[in-house]
Amino acid sequence: MKKPTMLPATMSEMWATMGSTLASFMFLWAIIRQYCPYELRRFFEKYTHQLTGYFYPYIRISFHEFTGDRLKCSEAYAAVEAYLSTNSSKSAKRLKAEMGKDSSNLVLSMDEYERVTDEFHGVKVWWVSSKVASTPTRSMSYYPEQEKRLYKLTFHRKYRQTITESYLEHVVREGKEIRVRNRQRKLYTNSPGYKWPSYKQTMWSHIVFEHPATFETMAMEPEKKQEIIEDLLTFSKSKDFYKKIGKAWKRGYLLYGPPGTGKSTMIAAMANLLNYDVYDLELTAVKENTELRKLLIETTSKSIIVIEDIDCSLDLTGQRKKKAEKSSDDEIERLNKEIAKREGKEEGASSSKVTLSGLLNFIDGLWSACGGERLVVFTTNYVEKLDPALIRRGRMDKHIELSYCSFEGFKVLAKNYLDVEMHPMFEAIKRLMEKTKITPADVAENLMPKSPRDDAEKCLSSLIQALEEANEEAEKKINDEDLGENDPTIEDSVLSQVDKETEKSS
Repeated sequence: MKKPTMLPATMSEMWATMGSTLASFMFLWAIIRQYCPYELRRFFEKYTHQLTGYFYPYIRISFHEFTGDRLKCSEAYAAVEAYLSTNSSKSAKRLKAEMGKDSSNLVLSMDEYERVTDEFHGVKVWWVSSKVASTPTRSMSYYPEQEKRLYKLTFHRKYRQTITESYLEHVVREGKEIRVRNRQRKLYTNSPGYKWPSYKQTMWSHIVFEHPATFETMAMEPEKKQEIIEDLLTFSKSKDFYKKIGKAWKRGYLLYGPPGTGKSTMIAAMANLLNYDVYDLELTAVKENTELRKLLIETTSKSIIVIEDIDCSLDLTGQRKKKAEKSSDDEIERLNKEIAKREGKEEGASSSKVTLSGLLNFIDGLWSACGGERLVVFTTNYVEKLDPALIRRGRMDKHIELSYCSFEGFKVLAKNYLDVEMHPMFEAIKRLMEKTKITPADVAENLMPKSPRDDAEKCLSSLIQALEEANEEAEKKINDEDLGENDPTIEDSVLSQVDKETEKSS
């Protein structure tokens, strides 16, 4: 006799049973969450995770965008983001496109909760982009807590050593290199202390650095140019050497020479050669030494900190008065104008209390080691006015004089402006430049075509005329000085004028 067989439940009955079971479980879980003490729930969760860990074969590592109370993005998170921006765009199905904060290109990255696979030496790993929503609080804080983003790395536990010792180092190294290649270099400037931005913002403001100057376009002798290039490249590759000798990884450059000799252009060429950011520090906007240190902390690695015309920025040396007493009337008048100009700037802003000692500590004190790889550059038109302690070796390690234009420098400018490497007029120009002082800026202005009809011959003729006029003016000045020293009638006239003034006063 056959036994009766149970007919299988219909699909609708199966779904009804499953739904009822899930509803019961959710109701029970809600009751537990509401009435079970928090400490007891944490206790069960803790040991549940431990119990699951015995059977779950995978390990997870999280990389949070912000950790603790730090205001800056985690370096590890930024490196992982850059690494995945290159690798995830090949396999991820959901991507988000944005202009990176430090990138000039459109960056593709994983969208939230997207998962991608990566492989390293035969080991397969999984990356997930996630975020944690902020828990609602009753706090009346002005700054609401934002969502926290993170990346999760999952891998099998038998590959723990390979991942922790090799793969993570590979990800961070590759990510940093990608960031350097894609980053958009910036030109920073500081604002007065009372204008500093609010919470979680930097005290530097910036624009994109797009100066086109390079060492190839600079009007300078090839040997001197090559010496500076080699010095810069050697510095940028000497991290281990500076660590070995116990010095902060920084180098000081003093650029000095007459106005118009290319000091600012040299700084731009340095930044373009090394791919550094530029921080243009205005000392008169810094209230005190403490603010100066805060500005230093805010600077990043791979940067150039520039203080232009440092002899006019602040009265740091106390030598102006002594030099003025020994100068001629024209020199005194010129110094007075400079001092009045400087005082006018200081009256427009709050008076600065930055001292020479504070500036020296900024350059090579304990705080100078913050941030790593950087250059400190001073420029001045009158190097003799600077305090010797400010420009000694160890602070300003390399002194570079940018003087009047030489014939070799002229040939570089002729190639840049006129696409001319040789011309019959070059001999006349060379002869005049040997006895006439002219700045690269003046040479460039004469070589600049002023209309579509200006050809190379006309521009070179304009330069020859300017050199001849400068030569005549220099000779006339020398003759006038000689005449003033040798002609007794001039001396008698001056003495008689002094006698008349003396009689009037008496």
